[in-house]
Amino acid sequence: MPVRIKLALSVIVVLVAIAAFFFQRALGHDRIQYLVLFLGGFMVFAMWLFPEVKREETAGGIRRGQAAPK
Repeated sequence: MPVRIKLALSVIVVLVAIAAFFFQRALGHDRIQYLVLFLGGFMVFAMWLFPEVKREETAGGIRRGQAAPK
């Protein structure tokens, strides 16, 4: 995933997590608000930590650019 898209997605996730944190606080959910904030941060951390999977083969086992066996 390109860095621009990752960065934009990270900002969106952080903003939604912060909004959900304050919404949960307004509802009076004291413990859940911190869980929501933690999960938002963890999602951003995991997206940057783990690389995108890149495969050489398709699901059928045929490499791109080759004809299917007959």
